[in-house]
Amino acid sequence: MEPGMQPGMDPAGAFPALERELRAALAEDERRQREGEAKLRALRQGVPDYGQFREIVLASHLKPLEKKDRLGRRRNVLWNPCAAPAQAAPAHAVEIPQELDQLPGTAAEFHRDWRRCLKSGTEKYQFLLELGGEALGRIFQADVGFGLLGEFLTVLAENIHPGDRAAVLQLLQSLAGTKRFGLNVALLSQEEKKSSQDLFSKLQSRDCLASCEAGREAHPMETEEERTLVELMKCYQVS
Repeated sequence: MEPGMQPGMDPAGAFPALERELRAALAEDERRQREGEAKLRALRQGVPDYGQFREIVLASHLKPLEKKDRLGRRRNVLWNPCAAPAQAAPAHAVEIPQELDQLPGTAAEFHRDWRRCLKSGTEKYQFLLELGGEALGRIFQADVGFGLLGEFLTVLAENIHPGDRAAVLQLLQSLAGTKRFGLNVALLSQEEKKSSQDLFSKLQSRDCLASCEAGREAHPMETEEERTLVELMKCYQVS
C-alpha cells in the first residue's frame, strides 16, 4: 500500500479525482492571469471611464465558441427555489441547458456555466438558488472575481420572489464572507449599486416579510433573519 493511502482504497481510483482537481486549479490560475493582463491592458490604453475598463476585464473571460461547444438540445427542468416548501409546486418551469445537469464545484466551472450556458436572468437566478449560499461561498472563498458581484446583485434584484427571502439572504451572507469583498463592493458601478439598493428594499418589503412569517407565529422580538439583514446592509454599504 502506498504512503498516505487509506486501507481498502484503490490507488487507481484516486488519480481521476486528483486529475480533475489539478485541471480546475490550472483553469482558475489561467482565468486570474487573463484578468490581470486585461486590467493592465485597459490601463495602458487609458480607457476614459470605469464602464469601458470593466467591459475589457469582463471580456477577458470569454472565448469564441467552437462548433463542438454549441448548445445542443435543451429540455425543460423544474428547479425549485431552495426556500420553497418541499410540497409546493414551483411557480414556473425554467428552461435549463442540458449541460447543467451537474452543478459546478470550482470557480472555473462556475465561470464556464455562467458565461456560456445561462442566457437569461431567470436562468441565472434559479441557478444561484439551486447552488445555494454555502456552495457559492466555498467556490469563491478566495475571490468572487471582477464584475461578478455586481451581476449577482442585479440578477437577484430583478428576479427575487418573496418566498425566496431566506435563500437570497444566505447567498448574500456567503458572498460577504469571501476575501476582498470590501474591494468588490467599492468597485460596483452606479447601476450595480442601484440594483443592490433595490434588492435590499425588496427584502424589506411587506411581501417578503409576510411570506417569511407565513406558517409560524409572530414574535415580538427581532428575528435572526432581521438581524442578518441589518448586518448585510452594512456590509453591502446600503443605507
